Amino acid sequence: MGVEQAPTAKGKQAAKGLRQATAKDERKTEAETGHPLKKGAARFEERSKSSDGKSAGAKQKS
Repeated sequence: MGVEQAPTAKGKQAAKGLRQATAKDERKTEAETGHPLKKGAARFEERSKSSDGKSAGAKQKS
């Protein structure tokens, strides 16, 4: 849920904290690997393959 979509002030604060923590973790990962993380559909495909070596499409077909 986005920061703007949270129904309460507490929810907005939690969403903002989660977004900041995620950005910090991405920067750390990018620094460790030496290259930027993929974004969008390419990232979805990369994460799908990293779990078991199969693409998302191959998983759906089997």
